Amino acid sequence: MPINKNRLEAFSDGVLAIIITIMVLEIKIPHTTAWSALQSLVPVLISYLISFLFIGIYWGNHHHLIYSLRTVTSGIMWANLNLLFWLSLIPVATGWMGENGFAAHTVLVYSILLLICGIAFTILQKFVEKNTQDLALFKTAFKNLYKKGFLSIIGYACATIFAYINPIISGILLFSTAIMWIVPDRNIEKALKD
Repeated sequence: MPINKNRLEAFSDGVLAIIITIMVLEIKIPHTTAWSALQSLVPVLISYLISFLFIGIYWGNHHHLIYSLRTVTSGIMWANLNLLFWLSLIPVATGWMGENGFAAHTVLVYSILLLICGIAFTILQKFVEKNTQDLALFKTAFKNLYKKGFLSIIGYACATIFAYINPIISGILLFSTAIMWIVPDRNIEKALKD
């Protein structure tokens, strides 16, 4: 009996919601009302904002990708779990990076983690593509996703390299990669209407 794709989406939604909840709960509330107490939270809040953006982007693109599915196979389930596993580590990297003021080695770990998440998403996409409702309709969408995926892996890899040279450049590369994905590929929506 085929697995309902709505269950896969609901499970993924739940995991992503928990990831965001963990990240916000990790922010330590100052024990004083002085404005200066908030100053120490600035790197933590920036780190949280960046990770919230990434999780939100993965959530939107994940939904678009799953829409194209015909059935959920065990391969898709495992590829999805693989992606969720790596995404679940983002709160750890986020907290470490924010608490340490974006030190080079924390940015390196964060960049490597995003690189692995990008690879995991591409693996999931490959499994989804094999089980798409009508591959001809989604051909353009998958082609665009592969281009964005390839550029993302390059962006994450460069961010990893620049982490020790200049963490700000790494941050710019990570943010640029996020911007590329902020709007899910509309070709999936078009294919669904056809």
